[in-house]
Amino acid sequence: MQDVVRTAAKRLEHKTAVIYGAGGAIGGAVARAFAREGARVFLTGRHLAKMDTVAKDIRWDGGRVEAAEVDALDEQAVDRHLDAVVADTGGIDISFNAVGIPNTALQGVPLTELSAEQFSLPIATYTRTNFLTARLAARRMVAKQSGVILTVTPIVARRGAPLVGGFAVAMAAIEGLTRGLSAELASQGIRVLGLRQDAIPETGTIKEVFGIHARAHGISWEQFHEMIAGFSHRRRLTTLAEVANVAAFLVSDAACAMTGTIANLTLGALDD
Repeated sequence: MQDVVRTAAKRLEHKTAVIYGAGGAIGGAVARAFAREGARVFLTGRHLAKMDTVAKDIRWDGGRVEAAEVDALDEQAVDRHLDAVVADTGGIDISFNAVGIPNTALQGVPLTELSAEQFSLPIATYTRTNFLTARLAARRMVAKQSGVILTVTPIVARRGAPLVGGFAVAMAAIEGLTRGLSAELASQGIRVLGLRQDAIPETGTIKEVFGIHARAHGISWEQFHEMIAGFSHRRRLTTLAEVANVAAFLVSDAACAMTGTIANLTLGALDD
């Protein structure tokens, strides 16, 4: 009897995903993972050039992708883009915000020496973009009574760390927003979840931030990396692939029992 070869179903087939900050390392990695699982992916960011590589990778792998310049701090711009996506696809199934801002002038300074403007900038920026994109996506998802909103935060959202300024406060606020949105939207079929990882050395941002903290501690980049990695149970830090793979699972129907929670990807550094 001839063997029948079955092709595994893709977990995000027929899903539409919008990624904010898609030109960044985390946004790009998650966008690729969503596309591999069958989602039609809409990349957004402030610079199309930064999304070109991501889009080319997805197309090369046979995925479906579009990219658009969208400032995720601009409510009207986000709204117009979502209107266009809905007109094209019929709805939005997944919204993921991976927007980031440069931290070189916002970290490495003791709180007692930080200006009010430096402290407030990450709080205002991160909370605004996550609130706007989640709220506007949710309004479209309500019509279908389904959808997933996904956020991402680092370990400092839950664990105290020196010299991170207002960044840690901003990340804690995003996790609070994630839980609050879930409490309001779950009854309408919308799940809201977060990813919490430790530092990811593959990203350009962490390479810069590690340098800032290494200098503040009077040690080398490599020594600081080893120190941070030593806090985890596996004595290493999270990879982009690990974050992207969990993201694809969380937004799939296989994780339908999960909402209002933050997936812990810190390899035991935060052992809750």
